[in-house]
Amino acid sequence: MRLTLLLITTLLMASVLTLSGSGKSYPDRCDLSITLMDLDHNKPITGIIRMERSNGEPIALESLLSRGLGVENKPELSRWSVIDRSAVVRVPAEIITLEALKGLETERFRKQIDLRGQSNARIEIPLRHFYRTAEQGLRSANTHLHVMKLDRPTTDRYLRDVPKADGLDLVFLSYLERYKEDRTYISNRYHNDDLRALSDSELLYGNGEEHRHNFKDYGEGYGHVMLLNINALIQPVSIGPGIMKRGTDGIPLQRGIDTARKDGATIVWCHNDYGMEDLPNWITGRLDAQNIFDGSINSSYKDTFYRYLQSGLKVPFSTGTDWFIYDFSRVYVPCKDPLTVEKWLHALAAGQSYITNGPFLEFSIGNHSIGDTIDLSRSDTLEIKGRGLGRIDFQKLELVHNGKVIHHITTQPHEGHHRAEFRIRIPIHEPGWFALRIPPFHGNDKAAEIRVPKNEFGYTLFGHTSPIYVTFKGKSIFDHAIAQGLLQEMIQKQSIIADRALFSDDQAKNRVLRVYDQAIATLHQQIKSR
Repeated sequence: MRLTLLLITTLLMASVLTLSGSGKSYPDRCDLSITLMDLDHNKPITGIIRMERSNGEPIALESLLSRGLGVENKPELSRWSVIDRSAVVRVPAEIITLEALKGLETERFRKQIDLRGQSNARIEIPLRHFYRTAEQGLRSANTHLHVMKLDRPTTDRYLRDVPKADGLDLVFLSYLERYKEDRTYISNRYHNDDLRALSDSELLYGNGEEHRHNFKDYGEGYGHVMLLNINALIQPVSIGPGIMKRGTDGIPLQRGIDTARKDGATIVWCHNDYGMEDLPNWITGRLDAQNIFDGSINSSYKDTFYRYLQSGLKVPFSTGTDWFIYDFSRVYVPCKDPLTVEKWLHALAAGQSYITNGPFLEFSIGNHSIGDTIDLSRSDTLEIKGRGLGRIDFQKLELVHNGKVIHHITTQPHEGHHRAEFRIRIPIHEPGWFALRIPPFHGNDKAAEIRVPKNEFGYTLFGHTSPIYVTFKGKSIFDHAIAQGLLQEMIQKQSIIADRALFSDDQAKNRVLRVYDQAIATLHQQIKSR
């Protein structure tokens, strides 16, 4: 049942505005009671709202939690506020425009309301879901989150309310050490008992450690890797004088990765391909997934991950936001109720994921889903289905085969959102991989960047599935030219480390360089044998 806008007014004697020449008095402020409602289920829900005056000036909602808390210089984000089902806000008693939404699943509510002459009013905002991931058996997570420079009560409120307003199911709170600066990292003070206390039937919290190394002044170094669902912190959490202002560069990330894996942790590389150790650890089978765009770091799929896939690696895609939940960024995997950290991570490591900060994606080949491997003994023609739905017009849906777009379809408006869908049959006569995505933007063309679709927070839209793989006559894809390029890249990085890193002795130096020796030998053997 559709809910109708309800405005209930009463008169207050305080705070009035006298109109010139009229002799009449009107309130200059209105206490507006707001309730967000799930239109289909007719129940209150958590979401975000924003308001503006008739001249476009944003109205600050002082009593609500700012969606942009902790994020600097992002007005598109800060103009939104979190509302936990219902709240009362003091706003100008004039004509205002109100907007509301929840996460990625609802259409955007927008309405102009006239509060002139009213000191109290009430509005129920009906939010229409155009997609429900729970009904598709999907659960979302932010795999990388730090919070800093807030007090404990404010952080508790932030962690309780923001993920629910965004429609997240699971959040991994990440531990990080950095010289002196980590004194302000309030997220470091949350232990497993605290995470259990924050968790409820709507939202689950898990733990993580950002294990990292940087060269001087936060230079690239070995990289950053997320250790999820750990039993104990891997020490040292951060390695080397470049980040801790003490010690040496004599400990590879691989040592911490191996320790965490023995304890059952899931290992996710951070920040696209940032860092020199990601490729060696992929080649030697130590990583479970790759975080893309965590920390809003742009990258080209073609220049990074597609090369890995073309070299025969299976790379599940993941993502997070890093510092605060500044975007709608999340990763979806299928996960049956009841949701647990372990079940969700298992699905991620199995490659059943897709990442997005806007559009929902559905992708299958025959009866195979994301993360599956199709084993063909002969040439065959397979049916491929792709579907995208989003509140913001994402413009195009693309089918990628072995790194190249082989089919696309443009979006069409549908009620208050946008859709794109295709069903095609493609002959397959070689090994490879397929994935579904929306067109990525990368580069430094600021004029072009202005034209690409962005979400409500002003971030460029992204969406990409992990692959569906194809083996042909028992062989997986292996591009010798690309593999040779990756081999040379590792040799070059090993040389850079040998020249640049600070080691206490040759034993420490060799401990780090062996990470590359092993990966180089493994890839070299693959090039020779395939």
